[in-house]
Amino acid sequence: MTWLNVLKHHRYKLTLLVFGANFGLLLNVAFGTPKAFSEWQWLDIFGEGGTALFMLFWLALVLKSRPAGRVTDYLASGLCFMFFSWWIDVLDEFIRLPKHIGWDHWLESAPMPVGMVLLTLGLFHWHREQLAISQQMEKRERVFREHRLFDKLTPLGGADYLKRQVSDCLTQSTEQQQPLSLLALDLDHFAAINQQYGHAEGDAVLQAISQLLLLNLRRHDLLCRLAGDRFVVVLPTTGESQARLLALELEQAVQSLAHKTRQQGERVYLSASTAVVMAVDETTEPLLKRLNLALARAKPLRVKRA
Repeated sequence: MTWLNVLKHHRYKLTLLVFGANFGLLLNVAFGTPKAFSEWQWLDIFGEGGTALFMLFWLALVLKSRPAGRVTDYLASGLCFMFFSWWIDVLDEFIRLPKHIGWDHWLESAPMPVGMVLLTLGLFHWHREQLAISQQMEKRERVFREHRLFDKLTPLGGADYLKRQVSDCLTQSTEQQQPLSLLALDLDHFAAINQQYGHAEGDAVLQAISQLLLLNLRRHDLLCRLAGDRFVVVLPTTGESQARLLALELEQAVQSLAHKTRQQGERVYLSASTAVVMAVDETTEPLLKRLNLALARAKPLRVKRA
């Protein structure tokens, strides 16, 4: 915010501050007499005057750095009251008022607690505002960080995201004493599709397969794209026999997919190999390694039968 905008948005506050400061000065000049130079207390002048100047400096920082609103009004009003109190106190060092006048003590003392209350309210709401902003920033950072873990081609988590989720599921499975199974699915002869129809068509096939698998999974299952044409499904609370039935259903769903190429309109016949393992007191890396070995053993058998 430029200083011109500051003056525009906060012109009423600043006008009242200037008016109040000049009004206090005129009252002291009208009812008092100037002190001689030898009577000036320089320590008090520097202490009280310096504090008043700091109030103005803090006020400028608040108005310059913050948007207009309730919190800014609390902070600015509190600083204005406190400045006025210190300003009247400074005038006492240069002007002597008659002893029968009592309003000067009110002008010195009364604005200070009012300013402290307003400033405290402003700081309290500013604190809550900063907490809300910090929470939003943490959410954005988490979304951005997790977004990088997702596959760019499909709306699925990638290998790093899979490892994190498997680790969490293993912990949860141990705590709840529930089975956890992993299912790997790999498309057969996918390289031939890229060679015959091009990589763009191969990408379209992977996107179609991703949607197909998601439609055939349960709500609490997690599908990730491990690499290339290989997918992994995390199956919480699922034993090995039930996971194998689900693997068979996914194989049949892939075989039934009537995907047609975009240019020639020719149907692409697909098949997939699957492997299933159930977690047995192991960490993420050994479990995924065992899954890949099971899929490697299943792949040649599948290709041979085809």
